[in-house]
Amino acid sequence: MSQVRNCEKKKNPSCNGSNFGCFKFHFLKTISVVLLPQLVMSNRRLPCLDTYLDKAVIYLWPRFKTVFDMYINSSYQCDVKVLWVDGTHPNHIVRCYVEFTASLVQLNAECGDGQLDMSLERLRLAVDDLLVRFAQKFATPKLCHLFLLNNYDMSISILKEAGDDAKKLQRYFEEKLESSLVSFVDELLIEYFGDLIKFVKSHISEDLISYTERPNIADVEPVVKNFAVKWKTALELMHNEVITCCSNLVSGMAILKAAMAQLLNDYNRLSECVKMIPGGSSLNRHLVSITSLSYEIRKYSRTL
Repeated sequence: MSQVRNCEKKKNPSCNGSNFGCFKFHFLKTISVVLLPQLVMSNRRLPCLDTYLDKAVIYLWPRFKTVFDMYINSSYQCDVKVLWVDGTHPNHIVRCYVEFTASLVQLNAECGDGQLDMSLERLRLAVDDLLVRFAQKFATPKLCHLFLLNNYDMSISILKEAGDDAKKLQRYFEEKLESSLVSFVDELLIEYFGDLIKFVKSHISEDLISYTERPNIADVEPVVKNFAVKWKTALELMHNEVITCCSNLVSGMAILKAAMAQLLNDYNRLSECVKMIPGGSSLNRHLVSITSLSYEIRKYSRTL
């Protein structure tokens, strides 16, 4: 406690969140030790220690807030260039903040008075800000989305351990995970099937009835022929990348399924487009059958 007072007085810039890692948990435990007996004695109508326990709570909460504010500020003030690790797997600094969040969620449930609701919201914003600043260090959007995806997945796993009380935060990170997954799948398909994806997006509507830009045989021929040559190799490379870069098998499966489903849908749209173009029948021998594509996709989905 004296170290916290010293830090308050000196405003020492080195007193960041990592230095106070032990303090924050000690405060949480101490507050719980005071509040739980207080609740039991109140239920049993034993007021003999009310004054003492009230003073203890009044003493502890402001000091907890001091340490908590330092912890939050350390997130916003930290130099991500120093803390950043060149890799897309979950970051250990982010893990510390999420684990602290899970601890706060459990304490908030035990206290039952909502004192920590605002603190939890501030901490969530701090974690978001830290993740985004780390993600901005990556050279490509694909790596950026993959980093966020892996860290959101890690956050969800930690919050699940906190039980039902963390459901709200868990749903928030699940939404962020879904958004990052969709963005990563888009980047993944662009990398391996770029000409197909770009052609479909720029020429064919979702309903296969109208065209955003009416294609001709010269537009579609190189797309069809290029896909026929490389599709099996590209599928294998994409599968291998997913199982290597994802830190969680379940997330890897979700990414692969989403990517394969989108690929199948886009190639089906391309095939239907070819049938409608004058002279498109000349490309029939280069078209990969949907059955063959589906079989190959199912094979990779099973082997993840």
